[in-house]
Amino acid sequence: MTHNIPAHLLRCPIRSAVIGCGGNGSVIAMGLPYLHQALLAAGHPGGLAVTLIDGDTVSSTNCVRQPFSRNEVGLHKSIVLASRINLFWGLRWKAIPHHVAPGQGVESADIVIGCVDTRAARATIQELVTGNATVTYYLDLGNGATGGQFILGQPLNRRNPRRATRLRTAPELFPELADTTLPDDDQPSCSAQAALDRQEPMVNQLLATHALALLARLFRHGAIEHQGAFVDSVTNRAQPFLGDTSTWRRLRRPHRPGHHMSPTVPHSN
Repeated sequence: MTHNIPAHLLRCPIRSAVIGCGGNGSVIAMGLPYLHQALLAAGHPGGLAVTLIDGDTVSSTNCVRQPFSRNEVGLHKSIVLASRINLFWGLRWKAIPHHVAPGQGVESADIVIGCVDTRAARATIQELVTGNATVTYYLDLGNGATGGQFILGQPLNRRNPRRATRLRTAPELFPELADTTLPDDDQPSCSAQAALDRQEPMVNQLLATHALALLARLFRHGAIEHQGAFVDSVTNRAQPFLGDTSTWRRLRRPHRPGHHMSPTVPHSN
């Protein structure tokens, strides 16, 4: 099934919210200026207007596989990234140094990119982008030790009414991702070595780059043939996730043990 971009995203600056500025979120944030520049070069009237949301501060462990330095330990990740991006690219993107919550503008964003590491945070995002919200797209990223998945969906809300062709969101397709009755996979690493032992060093870069490429294709060509993918850093392969009614229907059936469409909740940052 081919999905076409809504026309309203091509008429004005695209309000974008990146929730989570850790392993995946930092790579997404640093890559979005390239998409912004590409949109402007193609004649888009405003490119991206981005807000970075994260209440976490930089720890010494983060400096191992996230783009933060020892001099930034103790500073808020969202502020560090926004300041760095604005200084280099001459932009005026915003930072909110708090965990995702109502009142931050998430409900009215055009695109919400979730890079969070707990089921509770995912549940909060899903609640904010549905109902009376006007969010057009919700892109969710999640990773494990050697791979992960990214899913682009259209939340069921005032902007996206109920219809057969609406792209389902990650929590709709995989309810366990936002099921707060289930335990999260991991606790934060207490050392750099523990962080490296638990997760391959380039998983976040691989996953986020694929996700950014999907957004770039959507805006450059106005259409996409898949709504995400499952990425494996060991085999260096990406299995596209097709956004069609047959796939969604199949996911409603009970999963078999070892089934290849098993999402991952990302490790803590």
